[in-house]
Amino acid sequence: MSQLQYNEIREKKIIIYNNEPCEVVESHVARTQQRKPQNQVKLKSLISGKTIAATFHVSDTANEADIEKREVKFLYSAQSRSLPAGRQEYWFCDPEDPKNRFKLDASLLGNAGKFLKENENVTALVWDDDGEEKTIGLTLPIKMEFKVKEAPPAVRGDTSKSGNKIITLENGTTLNAPMFISEGDTVRINTETGEYVERA
Repeated sequence: MSQLQYNEIREKKIIIYNNEPCEVVESHVARTQQRKPQNQVKLKSLISGKTIAATFHVSDTANEADIEKREVKFLYSAQSRSLPAGRQEYWFCDPEDPKNRFKLDASLLGNAGKFLKENENVTALVWDDDGEEKTIGLTLPIKMEFKVKEAPPAVRGDTSKSGNKIITLENGTTLNAPMFISEGDTVRINTETGEYVERA
């Protein structure tokens, strides 16, 4: 685990803060004449998703989180009886060893949960917390292709909806798309924004 000096705590770095891995979202080293410089940062906890403001002084250091990226295969999602209504569990396995299965809570996945496809590989972020491995999130390709399962027909002369309609993708996710998209089309989706990009 490497230690970062106060001015090395920059955007995209993942540090341990309050015993949690946090991604640095913003950083600003301010120097005033009388005071020693300090780095004001905005952190996002990779476990709770909360945003935290923190200040690092010249004498402060932070430990860089030990995060490994690993390929995992998405198997299925299920409603769990032990979870509150409407909460899903997502099951994955090691692509090399399908018996090695594990589940992740929907809260960990955020938007990524909407764009998982059964039996497709995604990248898991695995945090080594003093020898104990914890999966703390997933990263998907920024653009993914999906088949359109349902698309209402375009209604002529209906301009009130600015030319958009709600379509349903092969995995059940719904989103806005242009009127000309039909059932059976393949569309590209930006998984970061959750928006339609183009017809593939």
